[in-house]
Amino acid sequence: MALRFATDVSTASTDYGTVLLDQRSGQYWELNPTATLIIEALLAGQDEAAATDAVVAEFDIDRERAQNDVTQLVAELRASGLAA
Repeated sequence: MALRFATDVSTASTDYGTVLLDQRSGQYWELNPTATLIIEALLAGQDEAAATDAVVAEFDIDRERAQNDVTQLVAELRASGLAA
């Protein structure tokens, strides 16, 4: 499923990954390069399987671990109210 950030969430790219700012709470989230690749794929309309494929190709990790990373990141972003 594609991902979209809440309207009160701002993003900024950094040399290390991506920073998210929840303007409602003032909290910052720093995403590492793996998480950045995942959200870029999902924000572009790809599904979680495609995001998993991108992680496997980019970081040479096994598919099960990549899929767990994708699932966990999406769940945390949604649980925090940052994404829908």
